[in-house]
Amino acid sequence: MDSKEFKQFRSRLQKTQKQMARLLGTSTKAIHSYEQRWRSIPPHVERQVLFLVSRLNHNGKKQQKCWTMLKCPKKKKEQCPAWEFKLGQLCWFINGTICEGEPQSNWQEKMEMCRSCEVFNSHLC
Repeated sequence: MDSKEFKQFRSRLQKTQKQMARLLGTSTKAIHSYEQRWRSIPPHVERQVLFLVSRLNHNGKKQQKCWTMLKCPKKKKEQCPAWEFKLGQLCWFINGTICEGEPQSNWQEKMEMCRSCEVFNSHLC
């Protein structure tokens, strides 16, 4: 997540920098630093922001599960933590999913894959 996207998400959440800091459990100075590109946005902050925005988009409507959207075969589903925990609408939030055949080794690698995925984009955009 870059500073521009962070600002856009903060705007969508309708939060001031101070409110965003409180929501994320950090300082207002940290929020300012993310937005000014003085500090990179840590994975745990990015993850929480994406989760909050995904809940905004939910608006009570039923979200399609990833395994349905991606037509995952039964064998693949049974190996995936998103299936195990019945969180197909939050597959991007869970480490260890096997969307492209193998679990990703870290959050950045996972997000790189997820950002081009129709499931992620349908739940966050």
